[in-house]
Amino acid sequence: MRPLVHAVAPRYGKLARPAAIAACQAPFTQQSSVPSHHVPITYTCARWSSSNSRWKQRQGKDFFAREAKVQGLKSRAAFKLLEMDSKYKLFKRGQTIIDLGYAPGSWSQVAVERTKPNGRVVGIDLIPAQPPKGVSTIQGDFLSPLVQNMVKEYLVEFVQRRSTPTREVEAPEDEEVVVTDKPSYIDTERAESVDSDHETSLDDGKLVDVVLSDMMMNTSGMSFRDHAGSMDLCLAALQFASDTLRTGGHFVCKFYQGSEDKDLELKLRKMFGKVHREKPESSRNESREAYFVALRRKGNVTLSDVS
Repeated sequence: MRPLVHAVAPRYGKLARPAAIAACQAPFTQQSSVPSHHVPITYTCARWSSSNSRWKQRQGKDFFAREAKVQGLKSRAAFKLLEMDSKYKLFKRGQTIIDLGYAPGSWSQVAVERTKPNGRVVGIDLIPAQPPKGVSTIQGDFLSPLVQNMVKEYLVEFVQRRSTPTREVEAPEDEEVVVTDKPSYIDTERAESVDSDHETSLDDGKLVDVVLSDMMMNTSGMSFRDHAGSMDLCLAALQFASDTLRTGGHFVCKFYQGSEDKDLELKLRKMFGKVHREKPESSRNESREAYFVALRRKGNVTLSDVS
């Protein structure tokens, strides 16, 4: 991506700040935009609600939503991650990335572009969605221990396969792998790994370079309830990061601001070298969402140690 330049553009009748607009104006890739996929359209009779109409009107006026469509990105949320990566240098070539709550896939698109060649991006979400090219996905409840184990075992299998000097069959680099939440998969993987525990212990299972969490529960309109729900999701993501993130790895999670985020920030500061609160310029002004960007995970410090 080209270096950010100073620029301004209209946003809700005001001037948007330079970093976010520059992130939009610079092409997503150096070669071309991410190709869009043609999806069959089914026409049904529907009565549009007033809230749906307001959403469509807002999207039509939204600079970042328009830019996402132009650049072939799944959603405007991609610009939030692009801003944070530009500021904190989250990604490098060849990294392994976990994108929690990946649907519709814009963060995974950014991660794939930033880590190629030889990067590995795994997205997980309850919502079925067409994964971006080059992204492996698992559909299931991230809070389920079964799904968390599926992710960990898949990464171990991938690292072993990549580190094996001779392979009879090698999957294409851009092949998409979709795994569903089926206990039989776990049983099979566990059975196959019984005789190779010493190999699968690679760095004690810490195989991930960056854990991303853009997860958010459906909002209720009750501020504290939405805030508390976001804290639960952040802690679940942090637990996963504690189990799988390499020493020196990074963690990014979205949360709704409120009274309990100070406690989460304290835990992060004990586990990571640097912790930043971010409200990306491409985040809507009226939204209470924000992000923790935790950099350089400390060695031998787990979530249980700081809880």
